Amino acid sequence: MPEIRIITEVAGRVCALLVGVGDGIGEGDDIAFVEAMKMEIPVASPADGTLKSIHVSLDDVVAEGQLLAIIET
Repeated sequence: MPEIRIITEVAGRVCALLVGVGDGIGEGDDIAFVEAMKMEIPVASPADGTLKSIHVSLDDVVAEGQLLAIIET
């Protein structure tokens, strides 16, 4: 199965993780929120699939372009 890497578009703090490993997700579904400049920015899945792994934890500080999760399509 092909894997898709989900990365952050902004630097900030992970303030919510909405799915867990093994969960099915749809294209456009939010998987996390990153707080940046007092705003919560959603991180959405680019495709339908199953969440294979999560590479961050709640309250982690992430950099722009950092790997958040991997999904299998």
